Amino acid sequence: MENKLGTMPIGRLIVTMSVPMMISMFVQALYNMVDSMFVANISENALTAVTLAFPVQNVMHAIAVGTGVGVSALVSRSLGQRNGAAAQKAANVQIFLSACYWIFFLVVGILFTKMFFRMQTDIEEVIAYGEEYLSIVCIFSVGMFYGQNLEKLLVAVGFSGKSMISQASGAVINIILDPILIFGWWIFPEMGVRGAAIATVIGQSFAALLAFYFNLRINHQTRFDVKQMLPQRRVVSEIFSVAFPSMVTIGLPSVTGYIMNGILLSFSATATAVFGVWIKIQSFAFMPVFGMNNGTIPIYSYNYGARRYDRVRETLKKALMLGLSVTSAAMLLYEIIPGPLLYLFDASDYMLEIGIWAIRICSISLPIGAVCILVSTSVQLIDYSRYTLVINISRQLVLPVLVGWLLAMSGRLTYVWFFPLISECIAALIAVGLCLRVFRKFRREEAEEAARGKA
Repeated sequence: MENKLGTMPIGRLIVTMSVPMMISMFVQALYNMVDSMFVANISENALTAVTLAFPVQNVMHAIAVGTGVGVSALVSRSLGQRNGAAAQKAANVQIFLSACYWIFFLVVGILFTKMFFRMQTDIEEVIAYGEEYLSIVCIFSVGMFYGQNLEKLLVAVGFSGKSMISQASGAVINIILDPILIFGWWIFPEMGVRGAAIATVIGQSFAALLAFYFNLRINHQTRFDVKQMLPQRRVVSEIFSVAFPSMVTIGLPSVTGYIMNGILLSFSATATAVFGVWIKIQSFAFMPVFGMNNGTIPIYSYNYGARRYDRVRETLKKALMLGLSVTSAAMLLYEIIPGPLLYLFDASDYMLEIGIWAIRICSISLPIGAVCILVSTSVQLIDYSRYTLVINISRQLVLPVLVGWLLAMSGRLTYVWFFPLISECIAALIAVGLCLRVFRKFRREEAEEAARGKA
């Protein structure tokens, strides 16, 4: 039977594959926001601590998602090439890689969390809250690593709906447990920031178990085999050729966030808290775009492996239309209700004073950022990872840090909030230029194949 990735009309295929992922990403972004909203009710210092912890959490997320994307792309491409053995090997190697990641962050959680916060601030309450939160998230990160990878494997073989169920269920459990454990409802003691961390890791672990169960029950194209879990250099190289740019895409904001926290702390701790709120609501707007990316990964990979370049181009065009629609709607919403959004995080008068302007200016960057994300993913999955690295390093690190630093030299905090908009505009020009170069090459290859066919 022909695989639907190569036969179903692209518009319907994107909806079929991406909408479940977009819904699950919406729920994931929602529980990240809810986490911060409940923590903000403890104190502004607690919210600042969670904001300062974000870079490490994002690095873990980047590694997990990046590896899942790399494995998913290799599995889908191998299936498109009718190479089931290669797909099977890739699916099993990720089990070993996830174990390695968890052991590394277990050590980080035990030994280095206090040091990380002391490098950023001397406020003892922030340090205490931060260490309490981050150590738990790192030590018990096994559910996050395995959950992300097993969910991406479901997407690779066409079961994006099941992936949505596993991700969303973990997020819902987190949302339910957050107030119970933070404020001590029912029979549970009041745990504060520690409760938020415990709720997070329980939700992640449940999602991982459910994704593992779905793979055992319905994924018949790749099966778990202990003998195939040890990595081979060729397989790992192919996984990371796609995974590394994805890790950079998701992980670089951690470095950028760390630097921007330092820049904003020179104005006030409240400015850093506002930045933390922006990161949360920006993630909420971008999560559908990342969900669509996850849904289109197997479409790009399968059709590229089958040399169906027309379907690759059509996938990008329709993904851009959908991504721009979603982020434009989010931009309009944030422009209209910045105050109520800040009230969700128990904003003080000063936080409202600087935050309303910040959110309105930063929000303009959302549709432009969607273009960068979708274009960089498309060229990454068709063997142009070096272009993706150029786009992502420019967009996620070099441009925002440089622009933010230059704007901060003015001494006016109101100017600093223009850094996302300026950065995204420059990055979009780079991304579109490189993408056009790739697709011009495809057209030449198609013309050459057509000429050979006539000869």
